[in-house]
Amino acid sequence: MTRSPFHDDPMLLVHAYLDGELDPVNALAVEQRMAAEPAFAAECERVSALQLLIRERLPREAAPFGLRARIEGSIRMKRPRAQPSWRAMAASIAVAVVVASGSTWVALAPEPGDAVRDAVVAGHIRAMMAPQPTDVVSSDRHTVKPWFNGRIPQAPRVVDLAKEDFPLAGGRLDVVGQTPVPTLVYHHRKHLISVTAVPASGSPNSAPVRRAVDGYNMLRWTENGVAYWAISDMGTADLDNFVQLFRTTAPDQ
Repeated sequence: MTRSPFHDDPMLLVHAYLDGELDPVNALAVEQRMAAEPAFAAECERVSALQLLIRERLPREAAPFGLRARIEGSIRMKRPRAQPSWRAMAASIAVAVVVASGSTWVALAPEPGDAVRDAVVAGHIRAMMAPQPTDVVSSDRHTVKPWFNGRIPQAPRVVDLAKEDFPLAGGRLDVVGQTPVPTLVYHHRKHLISVTAVPASGSPNSAPVRRAVDGYNMLRWTENGVAYWAISDMGTADLDNFVQLFRTTAPDQ
């Protein structure tokens, strides 16, 4: 039996939803899931913004006069019975499997680490698309760190790396699951680096692990009960260097 692409990447359901290829019942199920999962909602926002940008930059050209009549005339005698597209059929099957069946959803659900990763990627992409990638704009760690007080239980660790060509740009709040988490933003030439600190109480310290997601490079490591996720579109060597400096530079209290 051929495996549906939606089994491997449930995010494709969002694309089918935005393309209008789901029936009302399954479309409602996807909407409910987007309301419950920030990663799904973020993917919907990203694709919608991309579609809008394409429509603005590449407007559709009007079809030549008489084209519709010529096409209809050529197929009038052999018009096939309307059939649902394969994408619509696949989407309906995927929704039935992923949403309707509780036991099957448990089997297909992403690993918790993948859910955090997806939320971090979505937060970075959303910030890159926004007019300003930070909620607080400052290169002064003594301004950025206190900004988080009262917004989250614990302000993040902030270090000054300006002398190493990684100046602080500011910070923002992202959401992982249903938890607001701090994200620090650094510059490096024309690149932005997002460093998201996710509570990981009880998790042992771990060395950085590299992975590439949607064209972005990421490094994840755990330190003192916090899982750090650094993401950027710059090269792996530069990101490795940044993370090494971030981990070994002591914050000036």
